[in-house]
Amino acid sequence: MGRGKIEIKKIENSNSRQVTFSKRRQGLLKKAYELSVLCEADVAVIIFSSTGKLFEYSSSNMQTILSRYSKSMDSSQVSTPEIKSEKQESKEVDVLKEEIENLKMKHLRMLGKDLTGIGLRDLGELEQQLNEGLISIKERKEQILMRQLAQSRLQEQRAMLENETLRKQANKIFVYVDEKFPITWAFVYEFCLRLFIGLTLNVG
Repeated sequence: MGRGKIEIKKIENSNSRQVTFSKRRQGLLKKAYELSVLCEADVAVIIFSSTGKLFEYSSSNMQTILSRYSKSMDSSQVSTPEIKSEKQESKEVDVLKEEIENLKMKHLRMLGKDLTGIGLRDLGELEQQLNEGLISIKERKEQILMRQLAQSRLQEQRAMLENETLRKQANKIFVYVDEKFPITWAFVYEFCLRLFIGLTLNVG
């Protein structure tokens, strides 16, 4: 029994679409290779996936083939460069619009919105992506907290060293006239205060 005819339309399921893309791409590149060998033709194939990934094949140097193609197109369409440019720009705009819509849809689904029509498998993949993202966020948060903790400990150690230095300097303030009569900061302060008062009275 022969295979049923496949309806050519966009495959909605992302996994099925990726599998089909991979198989069809490999088949196309194989056919291009066979054509170049069997017919001694210069063949170049350029493919961009829906995610923007590039796949290509060329029977010889890709730049040489593209240069030949460009010259051929220039010579055959000299009278219609503006139309060609407008069509190309329109196509690029359509592609960009589609990519923007896909990004908006992915963003909404990452927020848990607009989940209507998503199958169980796609929901599982979305859940896995969210879990992986959450794990990355937690790891980054822990790294920041550990860095802040290390900085706090370093600042604390510096403060302790400064306090110790000040304590040692304060201990050196004690000037002993003899072992039974230490002169402390309090004594020096009181002495200077009395001296200042005496000088003030004398000036007055």
